[in-house]
Amino acid sequence: MNFLSDNAYGAAPEIAEAIAAACTGTSLPYGQDALTARVEQRLADIFEHELAIFPVVTGTAANALALASLTPPYGAVFCHEESHIAVDECAAPEFFTGGAKLAHIAGEHAKLTPASVEAALARFRGGVHSPRPAVISMSQPTERGTVYTAREISALSELARREGLMLHMDGARFANAIVHLGCTPAEITWKAGVDALSFGASKNGALCAEAVIFFDRTRAEEFAYRRKRAGHLVSKMRFISAQLDAYLEQDRWLAYACRANGLAQRMAEGLVRTGVKLADPVEANEIFARLPDGLVKMLRGAGAQFYDWETSRNGYTLVRLVLSCLTPEEDVARFVELLGS
Repeated sequence: MNFLSDNAYGAAPEIAEAIAAACTGTSLPYGQDALTARVEQRLADIFEHELAIFPVVTGTAANALALASLTPPYGAVFCHEESHIAVDECAAPEFFTGGAKLAHIAGEHAKLTPASVEAALARFRGGVHSPRPAVISMSQPTERGTVYTAREISALSELARREGLMLHMDGARFANAIVHLGCTPAEITWKAGVDALSFGASKNGALCAEAVIFFDRTRAEEFAYRRKRAGHLVSKMRFISAQLDAYLEQDRWLAYACRANGLAQRMAEGLVRTGVKLADPVEANEIFARLPDGLVKMLRGAGAQFYDWETSRNGYTLVRLVLSCLTPEEDVARFVELLGS
């Protein structure tokens, strides 16, 4: 019963088949192939907007290179203190931006608010003595599995425009947010004021496929050079694009996310029925719960795998459980059965 991460699972069958199909015949290299062109058109249709799109292999590359295009080396990027760029990317954003400072902000359920960002901005009013505020980077969903509404994103965007900042969205699990909100991709991106999106697929059924999306093409003029210099202009780009093409075809990306979200809801309901306290609302495919240490030991002894998010305190441990679109239903049923026992 592996609930460590949605990265623990392989590729969805349709995506694996698309990679195999891309092995036949020949194609132009470096993204000049027909599959990459088709992905660009699919995404433009999905987002209802002209886009500049750059497939890359990892989410870290997507975030770090996107931010490098939005901030100068002397800039400040405002992000939640638990965000992926702050905690899990080995200073890649600082490296690829040439030294921009990540300004960490606390916030309930791992969310930024206009008030919390404004409070942080107050520390960066020192002129040339302080990094220049440049970007607000938000995770959708957040690192605690919560989802920003269109109104919340628009509020951050209004602040960004007032302060002359750009707005970046880390969408490693973007599909899960769309499914939860029941909205269109446009409504929580460019229509709400997002400038650049790291569009994730690897956590939702792909093998290794992400994309950086700019909603203003002029913002992307130098990105092609940044991607090449960083080693993410894949020579056989068609194998990355084949994954994205199959992912987007027939709205599979939303079907995959719907399944993962549904399994998370089922598990969360099982936890609540046994009296377990959820630390955060379950709005995507992640669950954060405070489990008695004895229960943690019993579940692991029965074969359940999950991360301790915080160390044990007063006999309880905050754990993270992640459901994948490929998680077997019987694993969730077994987990809930163990809770009931």
